[in-house]
Amino acid sequence: MKLLRRQFLHFAAGAVALPVMARIANAQAYPTRPVRIIVGFPAGGGADIAARLLGQWLSEHLGQPFVIENRPGAGSNIATEAVVRASPDGYTLLLATMPANAINATLYDKLNFDFIRDIVPVAGLTRDPQVMEVNPSVPAKTVPELVAYAKANPGKLNMASSGVGSAQHVAGELFKSMIGIQMNHVPYRGAAPALTDLLGGQVQVYFDVVTSSIEYIRMGKLRALAVTTATRSESLPDIPTIGEFVPGYEASNIRGIGAPKNTPIEIVAKLNREINAALADAVMKTKLAELGATPIPMTPSDFGKLVIDETEKLAKVVKAAGMKAD
Repeated sequence: MKLLRRQFLHFAAGAVALPVMARIANAQAYPTRPVRIIVGFPAGGGADIAARLLGQWLSEHLGQPFVIENRPGAGSNIATEAVVRASPDGYTLLLATMPANAINATLYDKLNFDFIRDIVPVAGLTRDPQVMEVNPSVPAKTVPELVAYAKANPGKLNMASSGVGSAQHVAGELFKSMIGIQMNHVPYRGAAPALTDLLGGQVQVYFDVVTSSIEYIRMGKLRALAVTTATRSESLPDIPTIGEFVPGYEASNIRGIGAPKNTPIEIVAKLNREINAALADAVMKTKLAELGATPIPMTPSDFGKLVIDETEKLAKVVKAAGMKAD
């Protein structure tokens, strides 16, 4: 993946060929009209809510509306391509999501864009866990007990996901590959039907976002075994991480902001400062915590390196599991 790193170093520093003073003046005045943040998922989900929280904060502090535009479909590729094709002037931004954008580079045989080449990293936004959960009928209360049960009953456990190549699917396949167990993958068309069948016992295991399942866990309708991030979740502080039992395991939902290639570096820098300021705001932090999300303020360079690292890691999972887009 050295090519990915070379691409990033070349394009992350790309800027519109304007005189330096003109670019600085434009950045100081920016924004002078509404800005779009395009989200590749439907309204009401975690990605959409995080984008709207950020958009509201930026609107209040930069004096122009930051409008959220939902363009779901094709695993977020429709939204990404819209931003790739937009003018590189800072007025069209992308809510970049890992694993979706990272997975798609390998999952899809042909894309009309190269995410790392065509999207400039602007800022990190949030990192949040999934929770590995089971239907209470499963006789396992810990990760080691689930592993022992799966090995003693090969093929008996069905693992749901919201679709081939989804965050849930990849988190589950990573777990299976690292621990060496068999679970039958059952893909659904979305998270809602997967969760419904988990509650009904038609499937037994699911890697879900915390916000969708936390009430069912609290009511005892689902049993949480572990969270997927490297550290425990503030929303489920008593639930261990998978990494506590499987050293090196980590799977996060990561969100950040990207812009079209050649967006002026001065505008990227201004957006980065403002987004990091938003993530340090006490009210914003509280609202994100309610989503189970942890702010990840970072430089554009650091966010770009994170994207590359996730792309490299998840490419191995996609290839090992033989995943192909529907």
